Amino acid sequence: MMATKLLGFVCTALTLAACGGGGSEPKPDPTPKCTGACYKNAVLNQDFPDPAVLLAPDGYYYAFATQTVTGGQQLNIQAAKSRDLVHWEYIGEVLPARPAWTGGFWAFWAPHVVYAAELSKYIMYYSALGGAVDGMCIAIATSTSPGGPYVDIGAPLVCDVGFRDIDPMAFDDVAAGKRYLYWGSDRQPLKVQELADDRVSFAAGSAPTSILSPGQEARFTTLIEGPWVIKRGAYYYMFYSGDNCCAGATLSYAVMVARATSPLGPFTRLGTANGTNSSVILGPGGSWIAPGHNAVITDTAGNDWIVYHAVDPSTPTFPGGTRRVMLIDRLRYNTDGWPYVQDGIASSDSLPAPTAGP
Repeated sequence: MMATKLLGFVCTALTLAACGGGGSEPKPDPTPKCTGACYKNAVLNQDFPDPAVLLAPDGYYYAFATQTVTGGQQLNIQAAKSRDLVHWEYIGEVLPARPAWTGGFWAFWAPHVVYAAELSKYIMYYSALGGAVDGMCIAIATSTSPGGPYVDIGAPLVCDVGFRDIDPMAFDDVAAGKRYLYWGSDRQPLKVQELADDRVSFAAGSAPTSILSPGQEARFTTLIEGPWVIKRGAYYYMFYSGDNCCAGATLSYAVMVARATSPLGPFTRLGTANGTNSSVILGPGGSWIAPGHNAVITDTAGNDWIVYHAVDPSTPTFPGGTRRVMLIDRLRYNTDGWPYVQDGIASSDSLPAPTAGP
């Protein structure tokens, strides 16, 4: 089947993605000493790729991740929950029924869940291989509970050849009262399109807009994917990742950032703004390999945290493939507003934990 061939093509393409190093040049604070509540990476030491985090009305942080294999069973979309972003209770499968339109193929990637208070439901955007198309699709499932189960709405939102239509991220622009969906990969530009009020269709008259193209910097941009957008002050910050996240002996992955004054762009890369030609804020080095595909979440003290996956070189694989575990680190901001991660690498020391609780 063409879809089966696609899955092999995706793995091959990711394996061959260009590698490298580099990063931005923030003005780091001294490494903070941990004198109170502490954490140490990994916060979820099992395969949990492409994590997306939601703070639900019940007070728990819920993390959702790409498919995995556990106990000899294939899980489509997995989840975990936590009160403090450090101690996680594994939930397991939250999309138990494979939609008929997938043809039974197992390729469920990069979920992102939002709570639609006006609809009294949780909406999951995710990527899956379409059984009738030679490519990946952006799909939607809903639930009345943050921990699922989620049920697919019956048809994908959009499909394309290869793996162009992956890594959806839904963003509410509260100031403008509009909703947007960001997505993209397979060496194509990242895209955005306005969502309708029902959140499961695109707004009438809208069209996808390309907002950031690959191949524009020295490293990590052979392909770019995993967009995550936040609003902070006057800017919309888009975090994204690039190159080889997932397969082969030459894993090379990093988190980059760009910003704009509109959710539709134009976005200016950090590497353009600081003249380094590198927008990396979290790259290779230290105890972890290929950090990336992040979410950003705010703790109860108002501090931003980047949640992402990385590979432990001591345990790089598991029966399902490359073993990508979940890490967190504090996200800080320079005086010019650009974000950075301390030392530009995934931490391995004991550090002050996020602030949790009322």
